[in-house]
Amino acid sequence: MVPDLTVISGAPAAGAPMVAERNRPLSIKLGKAVRGLFDRLIGSSSLVPNTPVLDVRDFAWTAILRDNWHAIREEAERVAVRREAVPSLATISPDHRSIAEVDKWRSFFLFGYGYAIEENLARCPRTADVIAQIPGLNSAFFSILAPGTHIPDHRGVTKGLITCHLGLVVPKDGDVRMRVKDRIVRWAEGETLVFDDTYRHEVWNDTSGTRVVLLIQFERPLRQPGKWFADLFLGFVRRSAFVQEARENLQSWNAAIKQLDG
Repeated sequence: MVPDLTVISGAPAAGAPMVAERNRPLSIKLGKAVRGLFDRLIGSSSLVPNTPVLDVRDFAWTAILRDNWHAIREEAERVAVRREAVPSLATISPDHRSIAEVDKWRSFFLFGYGYAIEENLARCPRTADVIAQIPGLNSAFFSILAPGTHIPDHRGVTKGLITCHLGLVVPKDGDVRMRVKDRIVRWAEGETLVFDDTYRHEVWNDTSGTRVVLLIQFERPLRQPGKWFADLFLGFVRRSAFVQEARENLQSWNAAIKQLDG
């Protein structure tokens, strides 16, 4: 049984067209207007390359993910079995509705922009222990793509964050890939991929299986003054409707799941 979406205002139905939420708050529009300037200031202070795809060896902690990937996959598969417990990203985040088709891209959040999702962490204790060791952790969630999913061209929020994927379930009966700027990359189970999501990127799952990764966002290593600008912009984002509405929707979803479980 699927939770009652009436608890989430404006949640799209399955099969609804991917359309950006209209009339978003002024704070979100303002953030988009100034992020280009902030990205340039942050990028000029980066202690790691500003390339679209980065070398995992520059981030020694990624070995923790690779060393524990079997246990992390077991927990991801356990929570993903109950589809109703893993909401579509479009249901939770109004600002992703132009790229996240309902029932095609699901996200089981453990951590979001510095906010711990305690009930979800409790369901994945080994994963919780691992991600607690990641320096500068901003967000962590299981990203689940259904067969035939295409996530269209888009970009991330800020250059102050870098994204890491740990491959957990990668179908092999077709092609599942991502374009980051002009590079095509593919996932491998038990391997990590680090990239800068402020470069335009898109994803395809051209297989009959479901692709699952642990998606990590962490703070970019920076010198001053970029660190100051990155912290300022991230603080603004965390307080904005972009994060707070998604957080409230996720809380409503989890509360509906608890009601279903009786």
